[in-house]
Amino acid sequence: MKIVGGPEEDYTAFAFGAIYSEVRINKYTREIRVPRMVGAFAAGRIMNAKTAKSQYLGGMVWGVGHALHEVAEVDPRTGAYMNDNISEYLVPVNADIPNMEAIIVPEVDEKVNPAGVKGIGEIGIVGTAASIANAVHHATGIRLRKLPIRIDDLVRT
Repeated sequence: MKIVGGPEEDYTAFAFGAIYSEVRINKYTREIRVPRMVGAFAAGRIMNAKTAKSQYLGGMVWGVGHALHEVAEVDPRTGAYMNDNISEYLVPVNADIPNMEAIIVPEVDEKVNPAGVKGIGEIGIVGTAASIANAVHHATGIRLRKLPIRIDDLVRT
């Protein structure tokens, strides 16, 4: 049975992005810092470049949280969340990444919709964790495949 995707089955209407992350890993403590990130994104026609750029930058910061900080801790005895409020849940902020840049790649897509607009809601998030994991691998030689990346993951026994 052949699955048919309609008249545009050979065409994709998604936004695209690529993210570069630079990491610094402390030689003694193995603490990971992300001093620089650059993302390039193509998302069709951009209606408001200022808000789109802010969306990309915010997504990249959230991606750093996904890669290095955020995890739901569950008590194995009770099944209750141990960090269920913001006072116990570590998230990064823009100041944690001193040098961030989002590049808007011009793209015209007349097939996606009459306005040529694509969604940019999470495009800044999705590639960030992979970018950071690859940078950590490049810096340490350790390939990590689970998130968040912790100091314990970088200490070899």
